Amino acid sequence: MRGLGLCLLLLSPWWGACVSAPPAGEAQVRVGSKKFTESVIIGEMVTRLARDAGARAVHRRELGGTAVLWEALRRGELDVYPEYTGTLRQELFAGRALRDDAALREALAAEGLRMSAPLGFNNTYALGMKESEAERLGVRRISDLRRHPELRLGLSNEFMDRADGWPALRERYQLPQREVRGLDHDLAYRALQSGALQVTDLYSTDAEIAAYGLRVLEDDLKHFPTYDAVLLYREAWAVRAPGVLASLSRLEGQLSEQEMVTLNARARLEHVPETRVAAEFLARNLSVEGEVRAEGPVSRIGRRTREHLFLVTVSLVASVLVAVPLGVLAARRARLGRLVLGLASIIQTVPSLALLVFMIPLLGIGTRPAIMALFLYGLLPIVRNTAAGLSGIAGDLRESAEALGLPPRARLWRIELPLAAPSLLAGIQTAAVINVGTATLGALIGAGGYGQPILTGIRLDDTGLILEGAVPAALMALAVSALFGGIERLVVPSGLRPTGSGQASSRGRW
Repeated sequence: MRGLGLCLLLLSPWWGACVSAPPAGEAQVRVGSKKFTESVIIGEMVTRLARDAGARAVHRRELGGTAVLWEALRRGELDVYPEYTGTLRQELFAGRALRDDAALREALAAEGLRMSAPLGFNNTYALGMKESEAERLGVRRISDLRRHPELRLGLSNEFMDRADGWPALRERYQLPQREVRGLDHDLAYRALQSGALQVTDLYSTDAEIAAYGLRVLEDDLKHFPTYDAVLLYREAWAVRAPGVLASLSRLEGQLSEQEMVTLNARARLEHVPETRVAAEFLARNLSVEGEVRAEGPVSRIGRRTREHLFLVTVSLVASVLVAVPLGVLAARRARLGRLVLGLASIIQTVPSLALLVFMIPLLGIGTRPAIMALFLYGLLPIVRNTAAGLSGIAGDLRESAEALGLPPRARLWRIELPLAAPSLLAGIQTAAVINVGTATLGALIGAGGYGQPILTGIRLDDTGLILEGAVPAALMALAVSALFGGIERLVVPSGLRPTGSGQASSRGRW
């Protein structure tokens, strides 16, 4: 157990560097945006308009799908985010038959929310194909797809399950296609260009439509509703900050569809940062001036490293404190041990993204649900290796300890846990490496870390940004593995270290 104590002691400066960082402070305006470029740009505009009104504003960029932001707004963890009227009617209030904006506002008011006037453009869904492919097959309308059941469709993951998405579209048009894949919206364009897909869903303001030479198929049965862009915000916040709300209202009616296409192209195709795209638009159209600070790569990586370290360290320490006693219990009570290991194994089989989303109603967005999910994922390897290490202790050693007259607790701390230390440390090492990789998904719920540049890089097709997150994450995983290898050499006597596959197995080092 001294080895475990020294392990945590060596980790304490790492922990302290993360948890002692001063908090950024609660922002007066907390702005959210979805994980596609248009939403991020509008989120930046809202943030700058709030600051122009004298508010302290923070932008929680690139959160997961609609459900994540909606839940965060209702819980009071966000104050405002850009949304679309079609999404509100068809997804968030599905089945309510809200005929007009007045009915929609009433439904929102019942949730303690309000909606701005339209920002000026309708970003509806559509289906699209490469122009040359559509011309060859004679496809101009969505109903023409009925004649081509062999077509390969790739649709954004959210569209696959939305009330106004693929299931309803397939039923409305009686489409025969069965080879339909779900994938990230930004990756679909590349798959379409490469020929891996033949049809995908589009947003009508996507800059890639013109850039990739795509044909937008006519919605001849008028399936898709109007998706007017609006700002969704909490009524309680609006009452407290009327001046800020008035500043945000200046954006209403200012964004035409063509203007939004141009802004998306600046970010997506010309790789201009969204902060600059938003600032240039506001300066040109609303005379809102503001400094655009460009954070250098070293500063960005340093900040993301601190965020990632915080997620991994807190969750790992919590896993150790809970899993080691559970492992001891599993080793001493066989029937109960099987139940503990079974529950830990079930948790391990839950997909990471699903587990993160499950945590949102309980813990909201940000670091708390990410840490809880990582804590749960860290339990199985530590519980399993602790139990295996204790169960693998030779019977004659146990008998010798009993012959010395040591009470059970003393035998555990002085004899059994030190003998099981190699296996226990191996479990902690496995949990730590798992957490380093899984923590990248925390960016989807606003936890930051190395996942943020990876998500942004995928969205902008920027390999450099992807590597900015992926390479440090890989290096951190190697560093963590080396750290625990060094701890084992430092605290475990050479006679107890496994030297071959047989010994490693006998110690439960899986």
